[in-house]
Amino acid sequence: MKSAKDYMEAANATVPKLSAEEAVAKHSTDGAVFVDVRDSSDIAASGTIAGAHRIPRGMIEFRADPAVEALYDPVLQKDAALYLICGAGGQAALAGKTLQDMGFTNVTNIGGFAAWKEAGGPTES
Repeated sequence: MKSAKDYMEAANATVPKLSAEEAVAKHSTDGAVFVDVRDSSDIAASGTIAGAHRIPRGMIEFRADPAVEALYDPVLQKDAALYLICGAGGQAALAGKTLQDMGFTNVTNIGGFAAWKEAGGPTES
C-alpha cells in the first residue's frame, strides 16, 4: 500500500519546482498560465496570484479533460506552461504529477502562496 509520503516523493521527483522569485519573474511571460489549486476558502482567506486560474486539486482531473465537457477548462492545454501554487507546495506537486500522468508536458510547482507574497509577486482577492 502506498503512503502519502510515497505520493509526495513521486511528485517531487518528476514535477520541477521554481523558487518564488523565479516564479514571480515568469508571471509576466507570454503564455504562462498560473493555477492556484487550493480550496476556495483558502483563497478567500489569503488571496491568490493576480490573474491565476482557481482550480481546486480535487477537480484537476475533471477540469483538465476535454471529454468532461461540463467541467473542462480550456486554459489547461497539454503543452501550455502551467505554474501551480498552493499553500506550501505539496498540493501543487501532487496536482502537477496528476497533470503529467494525463499527458501535460510543461508543469511546474511554484510552491506556496506565502512565499509568493514575500517575493513581491502580484496578488488579488
